[in-house]
Amino acid sequence: MRRLAIAVVALAAALGAGYMLLEAALTKPGESAGHDFFEVRRGEPARSIARRLEAGGMVESALLFEAETRLWQNGKAIRAGEYRIPKEYSIRQVVGLLVSGKVWERPVTIREGLTIPQIAQLVELAGVAPANEFITATAELFEEMKKGGFPAPSLEGYLFPETYSFPKSTTPKAVAKAMVDMFRRRAAIALPQDITNDPLRLHQLVTLASIIEKETGAGFERPLISAVFHNRLKIRMPLQSDPTVIYSLPDYDGNIRKKDLSYDSPYNTYRYPGLPPGPIANPGMESLVAAWKPAEVNFLYFVSMNNGQHRFSRTLEEHTRAVMNFQVNQGRK
Repeated sequence: MRRLAIAVVALAAALGAGYMLLEAALTKPGESAGHDFFEVRRGEPARSIARRLEAGGMVESALLFEAETRLWQNGKAIRAGEYRIPKEYSIRQVVGLLVSGKVWERPVTIREGLTIPQIAQLVELAGVAPANEFITATAELFEEMKKGGFPAPSLEGYLFPETYSFPKSTTPKAVAKAMVDMFRRRAAIALPQDITNDPLRLHQLVTLASIIEKETGAGFERPLISAVFHNRLKIRMPLQSDPTVIYSLPDYDGNIRKKDLSYDSPYNTYRYPGLPPGPIANPGMESLVAAWKPAEVNFLYFVSMNNGQHRFSRTLEEHTRAVMNFQVNQGRK
């Protein structure tokens, strides 16, 4: 009996020591800093995942990783998707992350005033979707919305500037829809219901807001720029906005020339009165609110002062003096 007791104690000690060694191996942290990206394929078996993790240096032992997934995680399934795995993670932490399904979401920051092609480039740079596929997706989503009475010629203006986060598996159309949905939510909060419920009025406001967005980067000027355009529209005076001309040019090289002002396009507000057919960029909330609530001033003109701000004028005579002062004379210096 004594020998049996000793054997049991020895076995228990051995098992205890083995358990401690296993625990130490499973919880041993990595020895470097930083992170790795790893994508679990849909339907991929744990053994394949374990081998790829070991080959990539993200776990020390594929065997221990697989044992952890089967024994210590109670058979919980690893979930497909892309993960950002810190290099200091232990095997147990890596398994916990992959079982949690907390996939890595790639951030995409859309600034105010960007066009659809520019947004597409940012989406591609973030690794979310190729630029050409995103542009195609916006066109497809537009056609679907058009069937419901959407009055715009494209989704330009309706991809709301914001910081988004998308898993790698997000489709290009889902990315575009998220931006349109964000526009709807933000517009519903900031604008009156009689505008958001009227697609045509909302479209006109978004179009004007996009021009305001491209005309100035100074927040306090937006209601003043809006007032100039509202005042011109009231008296049927052409808006004469350079950004609308630039939007229409097929080969704009960064410099607008006098001949460009006569380029025949419905977006050329020098040639055609009123608003252009649609937005020329995707405006932010400040410009949308400014388009809705212009400043109560009677300005009809503005000119750049070459410092990011503008000089506003009520009459053509005042405006001509401002142009001579800030554009012609300063250009000679």
